[in-house]
Amino acid sequence: MNSTNDDLAGIRRTSYISGMKPVLKKKALYSDTTGNFISPMEPTAYDLLTIRFRTAKNNVDKVLLVDDHVTHTMVKEYSDELFDYYSHEVQMDNERYAYYFEVYTGKMRTLFDTRGVVKEADDRYKFQVYPGFKTPDWAKGAVMYQIYIDRFYNGDKTNDVETNEYMYIGDYTQKVEDWGKYPATMGVREFYGGDLQGVLDKMDYLEDLGIEVIYFNPLFVSPSNHKYDIQDYDNIDPHIGKIVYDQGEVLSGDQRENRFATKYINRVTNKANLDASNELFAKVIKEAHKRGIRVIMDGVFNHCGSFNKWLDRERIYENAEGYAKGAYVASDSPYRNYFKFFDEYKWPYNHTYDGWWGHDTLPKLNYEGSRQLYDYIINIGRKWVSPPYNADGWRLDVAADLGHSPEFNHQFWHDFRKAVKEANPEAIILAEHYGDASSWLKGDQWDSVMNYDAFMEPLTWFLTGMQKHSDDFRNDQLNNAQSFWGAMKHHNASFSMPSIMTAMNELSNHDHSRFLTRTNRRVGRVNNLGPEAANEGVRKDVMREAVLVQMTWMGCPTIYYGDEAGVCGFTDPDNRRTYPWGHEDKELIDFHKKMIAIHKKCPEFKTGSIMVLGEDYGYIAYGRFVKDGQSAILVNNSDQEITKEVSMWTLGMKKDATVKRIMLTTEEGFDDSKVEYQLEGGKLTVTLPKHSAAIFRHKGALKLADDSLSQR
Repeated sequence: MNSTNDDLAGIRRTSYISGMKPVLKKKALYSDTTGNFISPMEPTAYDLLTIRFRTAKNNVDKVLLVDDHVTHTMVKEYSDELFDYYSHEVQMDNERYAYYFEVYTGKMRTLFDTRGVVKEADDRYKFQVYPGFKTPDWAKGAVMYQIYIDRFYNGDKTNDVETNEYMYIGDYTQKVEDWGKYPATMGVREFYGGDLQGVLDKMDYLEDLGIEVIYFNPLFVSPSNHKYDIQDYDNIDPHIGKIVYDQGEVLSGDQRENRFATKYINRVTNKANLDASNELFAKVIKEAHKRGIRVIMDGVFNHCGSFNKWLDRERIYENAEGYAKGAYVASDSPYRNYFKFFDEYKWPYNHTYDGWWGHDTLPKLNYEGSRQLYDYIINIGRKWVSPPYNADGWRLDVAADLGHSPEFNHQFWHDFRKAVKEANPEAIILAEHYGDASSWLKGDQWDSVMNYDAFMEPLTWFLTGMQKHSDDFRNDQLNNAQSFWGAMKHHNASFSMPSIMTAMNELSNHDHSRFLTRTNRRVGRVNNLGPEAANEGVRKDVMREAVLVQMTWMGCPTIYYGDEAGVCGFTDPDNRRTYPWGHEDKELIDFHKKMIAIHKKCPEFKTGSIMVLGEDYGYIAYGRFVKDGQSAILVNNSDQEITKEVSMWTLGMKKDATVKRIMLTTEEGFDDSKVEYQLEGGKLTVTLPKHSAAIFRHKGALKLADDSLSQR
């Protein structure tokens, strides 16, 4: 009887044990579409793609790869001290390939997609690979520097726009004599004199800062200081280039028509001036290239300006030698169909053209009405990335607005990409876009975007609680780590890896308030608060936190000129203050130099994987890793000191590894001395001062995709 009871107990015990759910180490689960976990990272059509998934060692029963509701059992390919790596080979075709993972441990099923471990699969968050989509390697993680040309440095005073040189939007141009003057509220027609010679003069500074790419706001002939109303796409503006033949007069006090602005007309229509300016730009690019610095131009192709030679509303070109009549001037203009006119009976001087968002200074280009215009702009895209200029790519202004339909827009950018890449296969194409850009980021149109949704906005909300124009403060967003990670994961899902690695990650730019100003949490603009309010109560400690995140995040850290020197400002035009030569915040510049050097030295910050390591009120932690280096980034934006335990083993560090703190920012400044910490059980316990950020790094080899290839 006792024997029977013992047998029954044994059976029950065996049944209970077999039915138990083993403890799944969820922190160990990982995959992404970097070169760490897929090879090749940028497959061509019909390549054999190897996909890998990581689990804790001897922790799971099986891993499935799921694509289009078909499951594939992955094979355990290799192991190291901490992890098992599973792989599956996929024969690519010429279409987007999307997938996620299912992990089985006992009877427990766990799903993993771009968000990490999830309860339910969602098509939006699948990993995605576009065969044939390759972005230039030089651009992946490149440190960019945006220059608003009029406000950077005046290297040639002979080309300065003169006071009363011409009329623009109802008033005369103004030459600003005081370099440090705050921009006027309606300052579009005031000029400080920054130019390309100024960039040449400061090239040593840029090289010493460590930047790898210059992104120029528009440089083409234009009547405004921002130059988003282009007058002539074929030529660099002599006011920022070179004027070799200068004659004519500025407008007199009672003259308000630009057809009498003979000085301006000569400067911008004379071929000698235009050719000399183009040659100077070629010289700037050549000098930048000598120093290992690339150059990106700004392409404004949705609209032009009312001064444009094709329209000529200002009648600048009407009697200029070598120019055809503009479409505003004459009904038989060769450019008539470049624009959409609403009244066919208003010539000569037909003002009924279509303006972008109703602005008559920004006539919308009518590509659907003119194949000649279509081909012309495609050729402009090709021209400037080709010899003798050899620019390294384009940033595209309001790129989603071009054309009159989404279908046409996509076709245009498809053709634009083809032309630019044929002319210069290493050129980058970046677009300005707010919202989901996924329909343009499939490998056949744009390479990437200015990263508002998955960088600037989430980081700004978390660190400052401010909206990017300083138009709103939200206490519920300040220090809200859950909201930060939710936004980052949600918006990153719109990108494939070639786009993520080349996205422009900005803190500030010419369209939004300066980040340093956002740290004071003052809601408003210069017209209601005044410019001094932008300087008051700013927090350099929060700025340092932001820069440390910027330099360690996936993508291209992009510095808006002067941010590194402590420039403040509300949204435009106040954000377009001059670079403060002689009055720089040298400590902040030094910090930028150190962080740029760290970014460039550590390959994980250029092309590595990213992993969430923690979140709490005011606290975010994440890791970056490649085969040869792993880093953990910890940010404490709260008002008190905190102590945190971080699972460093999830980045591949051995449980007793030694890590070095290579940067610490605090309220007082920063410390880049190397401080060693010993991990215990693969974990780092560290105390962070209030309003601080730190980088902890371990340099050691991991067995990732590259290693496994040699073992097969």
